[in-house]
Amino acid sequence: MHFTDTETFSYIVLPLLIFVARVFDVSIGTLRIIFVSKGKKLLAPLLGFFEVLIWIAVIGKIMENLDNIYCYIGYASGFAAGNYVGMLLEEKLAMGVVGIRVITRKPATELIQSLKNDGYGLTVMAAEGATGHVDVIYTLVNRKDLPGVIDEIKLYNPNAFYTIEDIKFVNKGVFPVVRQKRNMGGIKSVRKGK
Repeated sequence: MHFTDTETFSYIVLPLLIFVARVFDVSIGTLRIIFVSKGKKLLAPLLGFFEVLIWIAVIGKIMENLDNIYCYIGYASGFAAGNYVGMLLEEKLAMGVVGIRVITRKPATELIQSLKNDGYGLTVMAAEGATGHVDVIYTLVNRKDLPGVIDEIKLYNPNAFYTIEDIKFVNKGVFPVVRQKRNMGGIKSVRKGK
């Protein structure tokens, strides 16, 4: 009798293998979608190949074991976990450029100066909002620098309204050559940007 013919394999090992395979293929699928949206023409199809290859192998095992509810549970929970892992990976990769639009009723002079000192190109406009005068600041930043810029917004204008959007393509722009990362005690470290 082979190990693959045992109840241990059928009800524990196989569902776990299906779970792990689904985590991999759904995570790869999440990354593939991100790479498609970023225009990565070589990487996206390569990831798609492995995503479908894993999926076909998993579906084959499910079809061989239609009477095994544990395989279904492994499949569904692997899909859920794969979505979570894919989002974590996407967060860690922090690829591309994002646009940040800040709207604040409080004068934004300090925030504007801080972002300029960090080397960001800005477009600043005076505007009229629903409750009166507002300042509107628009800038593009490398996605990996986004947390630092949000920290600056919260530091200088904590009640500011801001939106963040993915930018698919940038023709020209001002990006910092050297970016100083701040913490509450002052400048923490020096990091190179794009």
